[in-house]
Amino acid sequence: MTERERLRALLVERSVRLGDFTLASGAKSDYYIDARATTMSAEGQMLVGLVGCAVIRDNGLAPTHVGGLTMGADPLAYAIAHRSYLDGKPIDGFSVRKRAKEHGTGQRIEGGLPERAHCLIVEDTMTTGRSSLQAVEALRTHGARILGVLCLVNRSDGAERFYEGQGLPLISIFTGDELVEAAHSSGR
Repeated sequence: MTERERLRALLVERSVRLGDFTLASGAKSDYYIDARATTMSAEGQMLVGLVGCAVIRDNGLAPTHVGGLTMGADPLAYAIAHRSYLDGKPIDGFSVRKRAKEHGTGQRIEGGLPERAHCLIVEDTMTTGRSSLQAVEALRTHGARILGVLCLVNRSDGAERFYEGQGLPLISIFTGDELVEAAHSSGR
């Protein structure tokens, strides 16, 4: 079994729920994916790092930094940063707060992101793509160059077209349909 296949199986086992759900976008769905149940597990961290770095490499991207809107993006960013260091090609992580802190330095972006960093936005589960746009806008204001968006699970509800309109490629590791099909095949 490849790392990608094992990550898919772990997502099906830990994160996919079948039933009737209302998503953050307000849309109704017959499945829900709580990716954090996978991405915050020890095995999930290892697999996300391996698969994420491979996808970045396979797509010819060379980010200096990887991150996104806290909290969904955090485990992915940190797993990729960790793995990239082990691979000898370090990519630092960062987190974008929904709002700047009201104390201390008042930062919205955490992790020491320099201006002109080459960033890849990451997201755990994406439906419309609009929530990750908050991170894109914060990074643009900061002066970073955004190479694209990497999504662990794309529910395929127009996010690719949305990011194409933003001038950014969207790279998806899995689709929601793929995980639901795997869930049904496994008897879940």
